[in-house]
Amino acid sequence: MSEAVKRNAIVCFGEALIDFLALPALPGQPRHFVEFAGGAPANVSAAVARMGGNARFVGMLGVDMFGEFLMSQLRAFGVDTRFTVHTSAARTALAFVSLDEEGERSFSFYRPPAADLLFRAEHFRSDCFADAAVLHVCSNSLTEADIAQTTVAGMQLAREHGALVSMDLNLRPSLWPEGFDPAPRLWEALAEADVIKLCRSEADFLIRRAGHHDAMLQRLWQGHARLALITDGGKPVRWYTRGAQGEAPAFKVSTVDTTAAGDAFVAGLLLRLTERGVCADNFDAFIADEAAIAETLRHAAAAGALAATKHGAFAAMPTRDEIQTLLRTDT
Repeated sequence: MSEAVKRNAIVCFGEALIDFLALPALPGQPRHFVEFAGGAPANVSAAVARMGGNARFVGMLGVDMFGEFLMSQLRAFGVDTRFTVHTSAARTALAFVSLDEEGERSFSFYRPPAADLLFRAEHFRSDCFADAAVLHVCSNSLTEADIAQTTVAGMQLAREHGALVSMDLNLRPSLWPEGFDPAPRLWEALAEADVIKLCRSEADFLIRRAGHHDAMLQRLWQGHARLALITDGGKPVRWYTRGAQGEAPAFKVSTVDTTAAGDAFVAGLLLRLTERGVCADNFDAFIADEAAIAETLRHAAAAGALAATKHGAFAAMPTRDEIQTLLRTDT
């Protein structure tokens, strides 16, 4: 069995929380919230598993009803939770989510304190990365100094074990302390990632800090980054490598809830990479093949589009068959 076949685990590190989604109020009735499992890295792990991939979640949950719910949901989706730890020192984080008429969301977080922020470097186990093709993280585990240090240490540990490192910036300004500039921590973590996914507003944030678009890309290339992606809702996905750039079309769907669309996109991307046998050793060959990039991004875009047609995070993740059906019908 080849090394590429052995390394098929997609390891997702960071937050897992409860999304309380506000559903439309009935006439004469108060607004009500419905509990969904969520948290960006946890969403990616659930999506990978839902699509049939080897998914692993690493993080810390509170010893409370919400932590129990998240663990049960991860396991129900088929996510490997052997490396998830628990604490009674803080509660599981909560997020209240409201949607506008186009399905775009806004968040109100109850974090910190939160259990996921208490994960430390010593909680990582080396055997977690023995079969890892990719480690995926996002900036929600950078909002405090200790968890930021832990996140960077995890990215470095995964690389030492031969895994690719993926980062979705997933910037949520309301999670950061008021008046705190997140840019230095963001750039530090981005420097450790091979694959970087930004939405349009996140790219604009980095562009403003770097001075202009090309300066932003050049700063990314100063680190380990070799593939950068910019998504923009229903517009084409822009992709960049150190020597080329292009775009891949998005899918037109009836949007209901965009909460987990970006996470589904990432899951579709990472799963398709592993299915193609892409690993740290041959990643440069992959990104030199523009047709391979286009095919992989089409798969990712289909996953993201389908997730936007349903409410929730875990609950919105598409199956492999649903993705294949959309790929066949949208030609």
